[in-house]
Amino acid sequence: MELVSLSSQKNKNVTKAQQKVIDFLEDHDLSSMEKGSHIIDGDDFFVNVIEYETTDEENRIWETHKAYLDIHVVAVGTERIYHSFIENMTTGDYHEDDDYLEVKGTKENTIDLNPDQLLVFYPEDTHKTGVKAGKAMTVKKGVFKIKI
Repeated sequence: MELVSLSSQKNKNVTKAQQKVIDFLEDHDLSSMEKGSHIIDGDDFFVNVIEYETTDEENRIWETHKAYLDIHVVAVGTERIYHSFIENMTTGDYHEDDDYLEVKGTKENTIDLNPDQLLVFYPEDTHKTGVKAGKAMTVKKGVFKIKI
């Protein structure tokens, strides 16, 4: 897991994957994009634009992914995201078509994701998104998928 400030775009320490997202965001406004999947570079790089109300943690699920990096960028609102490493969790079925691995366990880390931040999840990172940070609010964000 890595949290990067988008305001430090000229940071030389960003990865190639992070730079791809930063480059896309220079020319695209997530807050005005239609919800749904938007192809950027075929199956290798796309963004899912989603919008939802944050809620209590028991209403959200744990997940992780094997085939893609998961890079979250909030356009509107703030959401709390829980993180744990996969080796400390119990894994269930893998849904290959959706690149989704069922996971259960408890949080090790808590991140409040705000606009102008980029949060990267690797296959060893499990996450539970959409948790309210204080009060419930509408969050619109992009989840960028980059093929590993």
